[in-house]
Amino acid sequence: MAQQQISQPPITSVEELEERLSRPTPEVVQLFQQLQGDLLVLGVGGKMGPTLARMARRAMDEAGNTAKVIGVARFSQPEVRERLEQAGVQTVACDLLDADAVNDLPDAPNVVFMAGMKFGTTGAEPLTWAMNTIAPAYVANRFRRSRLVVFSTGNVYPLVPVASGGATEETPPAPIGEYAQSALGRERVFEYFSARYATPMVIYRLNYAVELRYGIILDVAQKVWAGEPVPLAMGCVNVIWQGDACAWALRCLHLAQSPPLVLNATGPETLSIRYLAYRLGELMGKEPRFEGVEAETALLSNAGRAHRLFGYPTVAVDTVIQWVAYWVMQGLPTLSKPTHYEVRDGRF
Repeated sequence: MAQQQISQPPITSVEELEERLSRPTPEVVQLFQQLQGDLLVLGVGGKMGPTLARMARRAMDEAGNTAKVIGVARFSQPEVRERLEQAGVQTVACDLLDADAVNDLPDAPNVVFMAGMKFGTTGAEPLTWAMNTIAPAYVANRFRRSRLVVFSTGNVYPLVPVASGGATEETPPAPIGEYAQSALGRERVFEYFSARYATPMVIYRLNYAVELRYGIILDVAQKVWAGEPVPLAMGCVNVIWQGDACAWALRCLHLAQSPPLVLNATGPETLSIRYLAYRLGELMGKEPRFEGVEAETALLSNAGRAHRLFGYPTVAVDTVIQWVAYWVMQGLPTLSKPTHYEVRDGRF
């Protein structure tokens, strides 16, 4: 297959990528012109946490807001903490399963909760449940007078027909597997504390964020580039550029309410894995190979409510596809963390 020209200007380095990911939208800057008080980001050391914390710091600086952005994690990778500090984000090391340590965290009127456990769940179910339900209880009790945005997942929904347009916020949860069950448990714990203390919250069901070092588009691109078969059983997915997902999450601080507002967060497309592989193959000059066949159902979310609130993502999915194709062909760094998007039994 002849390689098709990439029309989007590529992102060529990690530094350029991280600048692009954390670039605040005008709406986020406007948020921090109005929102007062410090922002605490719990679980800042994960895949998305550094992007969100840096975006908030940049938006505050543009808005002339001198409040602090404080990132909290165990920081098992010291370089993550160092880069956050260099970006103007203050950091606190804390194990969120230590109730005393959580109680010692600084006060903040604005809290984004991003901590959780997904990969490695199978074989570590007790730790998964502890991380996804006990840590939220400690946090929700400690910050019951704050406004919270709680990251959750579309995995709390059942598999739905591909032609349905995806599960809406009104779709009854029916989680498959212990990770998804514990993720619903996390939501229920936060809902309990919201009801008990009238804590304003948004439960932010994300499905799935992508960038160039991680995500479903990268997973498929790596297989196409290596000539490996692309699994088709989960035949369709939803994705959203990680920068947009972080911008929306920050804007949710203004939407927090009790009972919590539940909000699906993803792009508008039902993206076919087969189409994605062929599109990447065009850009890479590779003929994709496949294994299995598409099922009639998939894990899909309908984010129409978020689109009405925030508009469509600022970075189109085909732009991300082109960026990822270039990134993979150039052998640029990845996080080496497959998404396991193809899993249908909930075992991660």
